[in-house]
Amino acid sequence: MVDELHPVKGLLLALLTAVLWGVLPIFLVICLQVMDSKTITLYRFLFAAAIVGLILFRRKKLPPLVNFSLPVIALTIGATIMLVINYVANVVGLKYLSPSSVQVLMQVAPFALMLGGIYLYKESFNRVQLAGSVLLVAGLLLFFNQRLPQILVSETEDAVGIVIVLFAALTWAMYALCQKKLMRSMSAMQLTWLIYMIGAGLLFPFSELSLLFQINALQAAALLFCCINTVVAYGAFTEALRVWYASRVSAILALTPLFTYLSMLIAESLEPAMFTQPELGWVAYFGGTMVITGSILTALGKQSPINAEQIRGGAIK
Repeated sequence: MVDELHPVKGLLLALLTAVLWGVLPIFLVICLQVMDSKTITLYRFLFAAAIVGLILFRRKKLPPLVNFSLPVIALTIGATIMLVINYVANVVGLKYLSPSSVQVLMQVAPFALMLGGIYLYKESFNRVQLAGSVLLVAGLLLFFNQRLPQILVSETEDAVGIVIVLFAALTWAMYALCQKKLMRSMSAMQLTWLIYMIGAGLLFPFSELSLLFQINALQAAALLFCCINTVVAYGAFTEALRVWYASRVSAILALTPLFTYLSMLIAESLEPAMFTQPELGWVAYFGGTMVITGSILTALGKQSPINAEQIRGGAIK
């Protein structure tokens, strides 16, 4: 629950989060020129783990691992595996689809979480959420009804990216469902730190740390931004939830694809050889608008407040 409401502050923080998550794919694309998805994710996890761990250490709130039961440890590892798959698959998806298409597809994540909450936790499902769900699904069909033929004939995109990103969205929903139960045993920051630490350990054997020494100045700056983005965006998101209603914050985050689209237009104008924004017709634009509207209605239709881990996502993280 929110102890004291600050709507303006919450709105600004939620917008900051949406902007940071919206522009993130642009910088990930730059990193992908020299690094693979696993290595990029490893560096993001290590950076975030160091920052969050330092904060917890200074507050003397590092998680007491010896006090956790085996089921809690097992569920934490399971949640970590799902989040690692989500992070890696998101980045891999950028190899096959434009950032704008990836962000639209990722709106499936909160929708899948809602369905999982209804099935596993017996959460309510009202008419507003139903209307939002119908709009979201119909919007996706309209958006990719036009985009799919473009993807099939494109030299820079591949339909396999749709499968990869949908898989990433589903793994995020499974991760969030695990987190909902884990929040009973530890704080959000403690759980985040554990997930970053375990995730880094899982990724280490499959990553190439030496690639860091092969990047140029632009790629190094992009990687640093991705690492900082992981910490700042989540911090702004968590603070927004503290001072505003979770459903309102989630609705603002549904605007993330718009910021991705705008950032792609800017990136294409600055570096057309690296970034290509597919031309969209009115059907695709209308479908994308329906997806965003449906995601907003689904969030606003939830009657009871939920915590950060339940609604985080719907965007590349």
